[in-house]
Amino acid sequence: MKKILVGLKLCVGVCIANDILIKKGENLYKKCIACHGVNGDKIAPGSKGNIKIGGLNKAYLIKQLQGYAAGKADNGGAKVIMYANMKNWKFTTSDIEAVSAYIAQLPKAK
Repeated sequence: MKKILVGLKLCVGVCIANDILIKKGENLYKKCIACHGVNGDKIAPGSKGNIKIGGLNKAYLIKQLQGYAAGKADNGGAKVIMYANMKNWKFTTSDIEAVSAYIAQLPKAK
């Protein structure tokens, strides 16, 4: 019985932490709406490959945003805009994880 209660507490704690992370990401994502759309369903100006970010894999999003923050990611013509945004917004590792979690839970863009 103790194992079940400990497991339940852990699960509730993880769920609450994830909700907090997603809420933080939602607030950060407001900076992205102009180019990527409210639900990540807009093709960003100058992007290559017609990629819409809504519902993309969290790990992939983290890798891309870390690359933009480092000035090394290259997904097309908009890279200079993303380099500048990441520099100006001063996204931390925690911010990148939060906004990636938020974008990943959006409906898959069609």
